[in-house]
Amino acid sequence: MSDTEAGAGMLSRAMRVLQCFGDDEPALTAAELAARTGLASSSLHRLLAQLLQHGLLARAPGHRYTVGARLWELGELSPLALRLRETALPHMSRLYEATGENVHLAVLDAPSPETAAALFVGRISGQSSFPTLSRMGGRHPLHTTGVGKALLATRDEEWLARFFATPLERETTHSITAESDLRADLARARARGYATTREEMSLGTVSVAAPLGRVDGLPRGALGVVARLEGVDERRLGALVTQTAGDLTRALRPV
Repeated sequence: MSDTEAGAGMLSRAMRVLQCFGDDEPALTAAELAARTGLASSSLHRLLAQLLQHGLLARAPGHRYTVGARLWELGELSPLALRLRETALPHMSRLYEATGENVHLAVLDAPSPETAAALFVGRISGQSSFPTLSRMGGRHPLHTTGVGKALLATRDEEWLARFFATPLERETTHSITAESDLRADLARARARGYATTREEMSLGTVSVAAPLGRVDGLPRGALGVVARLEGVDERRLGALVTQTAGDLTRALRPV
C-alpha cells in the first residue's frame, strides 16, 4: 500500500470515529465507538491515541471521549465563521432587537439534493425567546424549517426533482410532506420574498425566513426568525427579515 493510500485510509477511519458524536451523545466510550465504527479494538485504540495527541478528541469523565478543542479551532477558520457569521452578527443583533425572538442563520449543506439539509451557522436568542431545537453546527430538514424553505425556494427544477425523489419525513403533525403542497408553499415564498413555517418543526412556533443573495465563495444562505405562534405578525416579521437579508447580502459582496 502506498503512503497516499495509507493516509486516505487513516483519514477515512478518523472520520468514522468523529462522525459518531452527535447532539444526543456528545461523549462516548471506546466500546461504543468500536460498535459504531466496526473498527477492531487494537486499530481503534491506536487511532484514538493519535486523535487525542492532535487535539481532535479529548478525554471526558467515565472513560469517555468528546470532540476536541482543536476541531473547534479549525472550524472557526472556515469562511462560514470568519466571513459569513462575523459579517452577519451585527445584522442579526439588530433583527433580534427589533423582534425579541430567535434569529437564525443557515446555509445549504448539499453534497447532493437527496441528502441536503439546513446547516445552522449562527444563532441569537434571549431569555424571552421561545426555546428551539436549533444550535450552531446543527443540521435540520429543509422542508420543516423556515430557513430551509427559504433555501429550497432558491433551487431550480432539476435540483428539486432530485430532492423530492426521497420521501420527506414529518417532524410534527403539521409538517408538509406532500410534494404538491410543498411546491405550492415554495411558490408563495418566491412571490412574497420570504418563507414561513407554522408548527412544522416545533409546536407553538412560527418561522419566517428569507434567502440571502448569491455571494461568491459561500454556499447559499438564509436568515430567519422563530417566534411564538400566539399573536405573531408574519407580515411585519417578513418585512424585517427580507430587509435584513438584503442588507447582509450587500455587506458580504465586495465593493
